[in-house]
Amino acid sequence: MGELIFIIGGTRSGKSQQAQKLAAAYGQKVGYLATCIPGDEEMAQRVLLHQKNRPSHWETIEAPREVVQVLRQDSAGFEAIVIDCLTLWIFNLMEIHRSEAEILTQVEQLCEVAKEAKAPILLVSDEVGGGIVPDNALARKFRDVTGGANQIVARHAAAVYWMVAGIPVKIK
Repeated sequence: MGELIFIIGGTRSGKSQQAQKLAAAYGQKVGYLATCIPGDEEMAQRVLLHQKNRPSHWETIEAPREVVQVLRQDSAGFEAIVIDCLTLWIFNLMEIHRSEAEILTQVEQLCEVAKEAKAPILLVSDEVGGGIVPDNALARKFRDVTGGANQIVARHAAAVYWMVAGIPVKIK
């Protein structure tokens, strides 16, 4: 059976690097499920940096919205799978007008599929609850949906790491 490992923290806290480090410990055959849709040049540069920072022999699977389906179909044959990240996946689903209930149902499905996978799943997410209250309804909805999703994943995860300034703190 699969194992769900959750890596959460603030922006630039070292989440992706920690997920990569943990995944590499499982073996050479790692799948990297990327959820980002670069919307501008700055984001495209961030994607390039992420690509340069992971081993070139890892297989990248682009899945901005189809995370559950891809995980069901493509998880066999990997020794570990990194999903980077939950936060962008939620944004992408909100962008196509998925409701909070639909998104949280998909997060539950992701957790169930992860537990059935043949390889451990390392899921990266941003902690969105530590800042100020957003000044607009859409940003508040995003924060609320992401906060709920993070709680669901943490509940299902075998291990949870909180990243602080590049240092992993195991909280579960």
